[in-house]
Amino acid sequence: MKKYRLALFDFDGTLADTARDMANALNYLLEEESKERIPFEKLRPHVSNGTPALLRLGFGCSPGEDRFEELRLRFLGLYEKYLCVHTKLFPGIPSILNRCNETGVLWGIVTNKPEYLTLRLVDQLDLADKASCVIGGDSLPQRKPHPLPITHACKLTDTTPDDCLFIGDSVRDIEAGSAAGVGTLAVTYGYIPPDDDPIAWGADFIVDTVPEISAILWDSCHRDLR
Repeated sequence: MKKYRLALFDFDGTLADTARDMANALNYLLEEESKERIPFEKLRPHVSNGTPALLRLGFGCSPGEDRFEELRLRFLGLYEKYLCVHTKLFPGIPSILNRCNETGVLWGIVTNKPEYLTLRLVDQLDLADKASCVIGGDSLPQRKPHPLPITHACKLTDTTPDDCLFIGDSVRDIEAGSAAGVGTLAVTYGYIPPDDDPIAWGADFIVDTVPEISAILWDSCHRDLR
């Protein structure tokens, strides 16, 4: 079985459960605009698609349209204010990261979340001195699904794409990993819309629970979809 030297994680919906705080930020913004709040259960599946997806749900606007930039900045301001009220690592993730550190497997974060918010969360979740690299959505000229953030992470950690497994909960994660030439692992416990099918993303592996990640990184039993 292949052994990986570097595990790269998407953040929202893969490493950390950030949905409640992001949904609350949108609802605070809706209240400021005298609009009706949206139930958390409706918002949660779309959190991995970031601010544009949430503003589309709340206000029906997309990048480039009137008011989008104004609403985006206000949303981010509210999110930053209440950044880590409910956010926590998914159960089992601390054990995965500890085992990485114990076995010499490097690990890092590659997310489309703005870098300044990512670094603040990494610090508040006590991960700052443990991650080998942290790359946000605006850290580089390109973001996922472009492969640059992943190939850059390999360079920062002195590894090759063949050494790396990228773990995420959206099709853009798998597209970025495939384009970068790394192994790809799709997790289904994240924020996936009901009309999306992770099996169709073309990942090398797919798991339904956090403990199954260990099976890909260290153990012999896993589900290989390649």
